[in-house]
Amino acid sequence: MKFRSASQEKRDERFDSADRVIHIGFWLNAFLMIMKLAAGWFGKSEAVFADGLESACDFVAILSAMIALRICRKPFDREHPYGHGKAESLAAIIVALVILFTGSGIVWKAVHAIRTGPLETPAWVAVLAAFLTILIKETLYRYTVRVGNRLESPSVLAVAKDHRKDAVTSVATLAGVTGAFLGCKIMDPLAAILSAVFIFHIGWQTGRSALADLMDSSAPQELLDRVSAVAAGVAGVARVHEIRGRRSGQYLIVDLKLEMDPQMTVKQAHDIAAAVKRQLFERFSNLGDVMIHINPRDEEHEDLIRL
Repeated sequence: MKFRSASQEKRDERFDSADRVIHIGFWLNAFLMIMKLAAGWFGKSEAVFADGLESACDFVAILSAMIALRICRKPFDREHPYGHGKAESLAAIIVALVILFTGSGIVWKAVHAIRTGPLETPAWVAVLAAFLTILIKETLYRYTVRVGNRLESPSVLAVAKDHRKDAVTSVATLAGVTGAFLGCKIMDPLAAILSAVFIFHIGWQTGRSALADLMDSSAPQELLDRVSAVAAGVAGVARVHEIRGRRSGQYLIVDLKLEMDPQMTVKQAHDIAAAVKRQLFERFSNLGDVMIHINPRDEEHEDLIRL
């Protein structure tokens, strides 16, 4: 059974929303990268320049998310019968690796500056660049995470976490560059190292979530319970015997085992299963597919599985 017309429009709307928020992040990130690299270089701030290098690395992360969404827009085909949603999780892994690599580079550069010296006093333009980054990136994070949560998109949420990482690290950068501007020069590279600690944490969280999706970890139980309740409420369904769910990008793929009257004809059972599927698609916009298996009610049956 295929739901193509209205559901295809909703599917396109979801990907259009994801594309829009990522493109906004891409161009704002370009502006911030140029601003921070210039302010860090001419303003003589290790922390702000490191922030600019971090924004440069973010291009790889955001670009990978844009490519992943382009791949995910493709409908299922013979070679990919479950769609192309895993591309989003792969993009999130790339984002996580970029985040971790960036953190390592910032630590190395800050430690090198402390060891080799002499440390310089940053200019006021470096302080201004750090402050503007906090305002822009925190606003961008809130907008992106709102869209990502609505779409339940791994790549959009990964980009949102990357924006939050920039906002958080820029707080440390602002504190460090301000302290150095006021005379405590070592605060500038120390702020860069503190920023890297936050970067490592966010990179780990992003990578762990994406790996869970790639390993077909179970969908949240609360969501599965709601899906089960809708299925059980359809006339003719005696009980939901079992439910499993896994993520494929923005979508959830669900396996349902339903108990029905053993005296039903195949046609009757099929019609009820179709009604269940239709109800679920209407209630849950993030459902990609629902596979339904029918068991006879109140009869012993063996579930065959080899996993």
